[in-house]
Amino acid sequence: MPAPDYALLLDPPAFPADRYAVLADRLAALMGTKNDVLLIQAEAVLALEAAATSLARPGLRALNIVTSPYGAWFGGWLERGGATVRNLTASPAKPISLQEVERALDDGTGFNLLAIVHAESASGILNPLPAIAALAKDRGIVTVVDAVASIGGHAFEADRLGIDLAVIGPQKALAGPAGVSAISVSPKAWELLSHGAAPENSMLSLLDQKKLWLDTGRGALPGTPAPLEFFALEAALDRIEVEGLASANQRHKRAAAAARAGIKALGITTWVEETHASALVSTAILPDTVEAGAFLSAASRQEGADISGGVGPGAERLIRLNHTGRRANPDAVKANIAAVSSALKSLGHATDTDSALEAAEKSYSEASKGAL
Repeated sequence: MPAPDYALLLDPPAFPADRYAVLADRLAALMGTKNDVLLIQAEAVLALEAAATSLARPGLRALNIVTSPYGAWFGGWLERGGATVRNLTASPAKPISLQEVERALDDGTGFNLLAIVHAESASGILNPLPAIAALAKDRGIVTVVDAVASIGGHAFEADRLGIDLAVIGPQKALAGPAGVSAISVSPKAWELLSHGAAPENSMLSLLDQKKLWLDTGRGALPGTPAPLEFFALEAALDRIEVEGLASANQRHKRAAAAARAGIKALGITTWVEETHASALVSTAILPDTVEAGAFLSAASRQEGADISGGVGPGAERLIRLNHTGRRANPDAVKANIAAVSSALKSLGHATDTDSALEAAEKSYSEASKGAL
């Protein structure tokens, strides 16, 4: 097979200005919102930083839930802008509990912002967002949600949950480009964003986006958009809309169940209880006799494998099996299971690859019967 001619991607035509608003509306439908949707011309981490920087000001009181480095960064960005932040940190690489959040809200005074990550690709956990969002809504607190690893892999309906500001990126479950992201903003969130200390003339300014794009009728995006990113986003939305969001969620759920069945059949302990586990990655604990670096090096040599180490405190001995986006399919799941087995064998740990693959196949088969 000849190597791709990447020169063909040079000097692409401009993305049609009249299709930006259409993209925003299609993303809004996926997010389950009628709120404004902003298109951010950068990877989702910048969108998260823009949200925090635009919100931050002296007098803002935020409860920031930390279940990975991303949550810690968000709290740091808020503090940088003068906000008073209480970081509610979960046990290492574990989800936060509803009871912990409720106690923090009861103990604190006058929180007007709550920030949380929904699904954590760093550790494979899933925070109990619906219940936490309900708590915040009942108390009149604006909610900010990092839903980058949610859309297309987990049910996420911003308006039904009462989410005021949500950040998404298409590079995860939607299997789209990494260089563009989106933010949904409710009227209540716009009120909190409209303050004298808000940044202006900045890539981190959401008010600039409002002034230069929303208020001018959602025509041409400000700045110089990267057309390839938007053509790729359009293609990713075409694909997910044909499949259907509910079907994509179920595809990720089936892949996760099969991956975990295979891991367990290898005698490896999964990290997260199923009710608190993300459908995008499966995390497991390496045996004490296996060195993490050696394992990852051996696993990476196996064809079709996509396995990485955990990220952040408490995740140092975790491995992550990726079944996100286009990898949420039986072949990719089985390739990861075979790679785990092969890597463990090469490091002197006895495994039964055939039994593990059979366990994954059985999981898929049972899921298919249940869908009939």
